[in-house]
Amino acid sequence: MELSTPVQTLKTVGAALLRRLERLGITTVRDLLFYFPFRHEDWRAVSLIASLKDGQEATVRGKVELIAQRRTPRTRRVLTEALVHDDSGSVRVVWFNQPYLGKQLQQGDQLSLSGKVKEDVFGVQMVSPMWERASREATNTGRIIPVYPTTEGVTQKQLRFLMTQALPAVKHIAEWLPNEVRDRADVCGVREAITQFHFPDSPDALHHAELRLKFDELLLVQMLGMANRVAMSALRAPRVPFHADEVRAFVARLPYTLTPHQKKAAWEILQDMEREQPMNRLLEGDVGSGKTVVAAIAAYNAALSGFQTVIMAPTEVLAAQHFRTFGKLCDEIVTVGIMTRTQKNNPGAQILIGTHALLEEAVELHQLGLVIVDEQHRFGVEQRRVLKEKNSTGATPHFLSMSATPIPRSYALTVFGDLDLSIIPELPPGRKPIITRLVEPRNREKAYAFTRKQIESGRQAFVICPLIEPSAREEKKAVMEVYKRLSEEIYKDLRVAYLHGRMKGKEKDAVMQKFAAGETDILVSTSVVEVGVDVPNATIMWLEGAERFGLAQLHQFRGRVGRDEHQSYCLVFSETDSEKSLERLRLFEKERNGFVLAEKDLEMRGPGEVFGTAQSGMMHLKLARLTDRALIQKSRDIARWLFEKDATLARWPTIAAYFETWRHAVHLE
Repeated sequence: MELSTPVQTLKTVGAALLRRLERLGITTVRDLLFYFPFRHEDWRAVSLIASLKDGQEATVRGKVELIAQRRTPRTRRVLTEALVHDDSGSVRVVWFNQPYLGKQLQQGDQLSLSGKVKEDVFGVQMVSPMWERASREATNTGRIIPVYPTTEGVTQKQLRFLMTQALPAVKHIAEWLPNEVRDRADVCGVREAITQFHFPDSPDALHHAELRLKFDELLLVQMLGMANRVAMSALRAPRVPFHADEVRAFVARLPYTLTPHQKKAAWEILQDMEREQPMNRLLEGDVGSGKTVVAAIAAYNAALSGFQTVIMAPTEVLAAQHFRTFGKLCDEIVTVGIMTRTQKNNPGAQILIGTHALLEEAVELHQLGLVIVDEQHRFGVEQRRVLKEKNSTGATPHFLSMSATPIPRSYALTVFGDLDLSIIPELPPGRKPIITRLVEPRNREKAYAFTRKQIESGRQAFVICPLIEPSAREEKKAVMEVYKRLSEEIYKDLRVAYLHGRMKGKEKDAVMQKFAAGETDILVSTSVVEVGVDVPNATIMWLEGAERFGLAQLHQFRGRVGRDEHQSYCLVFSETDSEKSLERLRLFEKERNGFVLAEKDLEMRGPGEVFGTAQSGMMHLKLARLTDRALIQKSRDIARWLFEKDATLARWPTIAAYFETWRHAVHLE
């Protein structure tokens, strides 16, 4: 049997099962071998029937004394009942709706059964346990068994039977890691890992198998980051000298003092830009930690040498905010322009701010030296190529990415392995901590009164609604329901506005500008709409249906208030009874550190939910998790060692070939 052997050649695979296997992505023996279980169950300990207790999960072995089938009176389902006996006693075994068991099981059969024990007035029984004949080598009972992701019409028993047929083909799987690398990483061989992960001989064997398979996944992702680093280092960017005196004077003019971490981040960026290799750095910090001013220092320093900076924002609203912010910081010294679909102002400016529309516009960039990307999404190879072509010098600019939220270190090291990290973990001094309160349903009226008091004292409030269904219609509905309740019932005398995704760009901008100008008291919006515009006068962040948001997202909303000297508040509303959800919200109420919340969010919900599957970059990890921190570090160290020894990987042809095959298969930028 070869790895390319079609799965329909295996026993029991007819046309119907083949169609179902195809839904699982299984068409060949190789697909089957790499279709891994998502958990394992340990049924090794064999119990005496007389010792069985209610609620116990147990494996027993015995002889079928009686076997019978009947239909249940009400539902007319087929009920198969057996009496199984060992030397200590008998147990009643029941299977529902499996009529074929009447032909498969006979009196006198020796069985191995694994499942949950229940006790009723008739004594102990096992309901729908896994079973197999005790004379066969066990695959479903009496051992550590694999549990696979499945689909309708494909049972665990079928998958395990197919896997036992496919396992001999594991000998054809080539070992891609040489002994030298395996020894350094302290991992077992790939054939042993695949065999033991499907049918482990012991918990220790399972642990080593899982370790190897996770390591392979992480190593490939880390190698991709290292390969991108090597490719970037071969490019040439303009050297941007550090204008120490001018930058110190710029910093001295700021109305606040930079924190030590802001200074360190700025210094790391300025040092990178003095080199010929393009900078490729991620600047991350807590919400409101002052990333923008660090970016402004870099842009200002580039302008002093005659280089243009392009700042890419994810939305027009944020682009307009950056235009105002950079204008205040730099406009007296360097020129600032904006280019979006609706705004075009001075495209030849030394600092040009825009959205992705800037990539599509017929604008030439003059002496482009620095690109700053303000969003969580990766700035891809294609966008870099477009900017390079638009650059009058044809050179590769330096790149700085700014994350919108704190990113857990394990995530950053895995997904952004090709980037250098600068972190601003603290908020600027003098900021009053935002008071966060989880509001119980019975206290909602008090929260309404408290919000009114704040607004009457001259403050403003954000109200964020959860998006229950991901459609523009549902988004509008969610906002309008809350808007009507607030504007027509609770705050009839106040100025309430709304914002949702179905509104045109100009409408959204007009609403945000009125709110920023203090002409609106309460702004109702969904999470889908970017509310990143700074409104220092807004001191209330009101979060409806908070259980529907992740910790990192809640923290990002909270960071939209508390931007000036006034005390700010975050009111958290939830109707959930789920203890797990309430635990998250109580943690959010107490914890102010965005990095701590991001780590917890990752542990509780996983990267797909936290960052979105496509953006999480983790869709290529079947087994590895971002909580495998030690393994992430080990894979990173090994990847770095491989490229330091030979950046072309020619020293390890099997690694080079496997990596290239994987890279083309996943199309990861």
